[in-house]
Amino acid sequence: MTYPTPDAGALARRVAAAMPDTEPVHEHTGRGLDHGAWVPLKVMYPAAEIPVLQLSMPTMDPWRLLALGRRLRPLRDEGVLVIGSGFLTHGLPFLRDFRPDAPPPGWSRDFDLWAAEALARGDVEELANFATRAPGMPYAHPTVEHFAPLFVTLGAAMDPEAPPSTAIDGFFLGLAKRSVQVA
Repeated sequence: MTYPTPDAGALARRVAAAMPDTEPVHEHTGRGLDHGAWVPLKVMYPAAEIPVLQLSMPTMDPWRLLALGRRLRPLRDEGVLVIGSGFLTHGLPFLRDFRPDAPPPGWSRDFDLWAAEALARGDVEELANFATRAPGMPYAHPTVEHFAPLFVTLGAAMDPEAPPSTAIDGFFLGLAKRSVQVA
């Protein structure tokens, strides 16, 4: 599949300039978008009429990702939408029942509820310590690349004190599909 968006070269240069020397930026202009980018965008913008820049995360450390998001925050004043994409739980190796009507496994449900409560409180510290504090770990995230984008988005929030609101919740094939919107 392709999702042919307009050129985002000017935005790429601005994002690269905003990054600290400790987070080097490597441009891959010929690489297409990862499914984590084009899948939600295809639903949101089916005509692919907006420029899209995908930023690979240089780390999975929540605190560094929050700082990276804060560097992107000024772009939001210009209408740049910052999206952190990934299922709220992603324990594919631990799913036993792939039927759409199957109840979610306990680890997925428990992690989702924990995250929803922490998000509603605006408790970034609790979320950043998910690996040791969240119920359902490590089943909910045997690898963390599907949860880590949340921290870039939280860092880019225009009002870091305002808790995110849940836009979508529920489960798909046992995985939590909670989506949040930050101010």
